Amino acid sequence: MSSALPDNTSKAPEKEAEAVPENKRSPSDFLKAVLGRPVNVRLNSGTDYRGVLACLDGYMNIAMEQTEEYVDGQLKSKYGDCFIRGNNVMYISSQRR
Repeated sequence: MSSALPDNTSKAPEKEAEAVPENKRSPSDFLKAVLGRPVNVRLNSGTDYRGVLACLDGYMNIAMEQTEEYVDGQLKSKYGDCFIRGNNVMYISSQRR
């Protein structure tokens, strides 16, 4: 007795490579693009740190240079270098120079 259905189990379906549009960037792409540039880092507490993004790691630990601390929009302190623990970070945004 032969089956009338074709045997498709021998080959996995081939997927075509999907092109990612240039306007669709991942968060990793964004972070690579702003490395060495001015950024604004908002903490969970609402405090903002503005400065140059020196480096960061996979845990979102951040090192910044020329950093200014803003609380409720008011400048509170200036730091040469700053390290922010990643679990305190709400977001990172790029800043105009």
